[in-house]
Amino acid sequence: MHPDELKHLLDSVILIVRAAGELVMAVYRTDFEVRSKDDASPVTEADARAEALIVPALQSLLPGVPVIAEEAVAAGDAVQTGPRFWLVDPLDGTREFIGRNGEFTVNVALVEAGRAVLGVVLAPAIDRLFAGAAGLGAFVEEAGARRPIACRPPPAQGLTVVASRSHADPAALDAFLAGRHVAELRSAGSSLKLCLIAAGEADLYPRLGRTMEWDIAAGHAILAAAGGRIEDVHGSTLHYGKPGFENPHFVAMGRRSGR
Repeated sequence: MHPDELKHLLDSVILIVRAAGELVMAVYRTDFEVRSKDDASPVTEADARAEALIVPALQSLLPGVPVIAEEAVAAGDAVQTGPRFWLVDPLDGTREFIGRNGEFTVNVALVEAGRAVLGVVLAPAIDRLFAGAAGLGAFVEEAGARRPIACRPPPAQGLTVVASRSHADPAALDAFLAGRHVAELRSAGSSLKLCLIAAGEADLYPRLGRTMEWDIAAGHAILAAAGGRIEDVHGSTLHYGKPGFENPHFVAMGRRSGR
């Protein structure tokens, strides 16, 4: 896709995601109900309201391009990908939302030929929006201003590693990090972990557990636009449109030394 087309799409998706974020925050300020999905994961009215806004908006933006959204898939709706499709997580970090710690996000990504080429991640409770697209770079909007972001090379004083706040496996993480020079281990919720690496605020995120494509595609697009990458544990690049939309274990990282 041409960079000019991606830029137009990115600007439009930002507006859609911000509107969804307002719906999420409206629910967040209430005494909302928590339900369980078939896989026992939690879901709230915020998930449903945000998805109901995002899906038709994306369908209008690119008519005919499939929209794969988490709650529709969970409800058993038939899904169909193509050479180009959207991945939507209307509320990533539902446990963070329920715990009211602010570390939840609204995620929208565009996938083309198996690659996440555009992504927007909004953390509405802390007013940080991350966005990026192939060939356009990445940026963050906060405190009413937009600034470019980029991954940093590994610091001489050691790596800042981010780990899941709600799905951590300390033993597996310790084994993975053995032999690496780690200066700090930070916990964070949702796709913010990928965005922290994209913003040069962290260096490494090993995810040694189950995730779905809509959990990480938007963050992956932003991270790639900022100069980082995601690989499976065997060093292969992560792609999208896999059967069942489930990801392998992976490692997200910033720039290599000397780059």
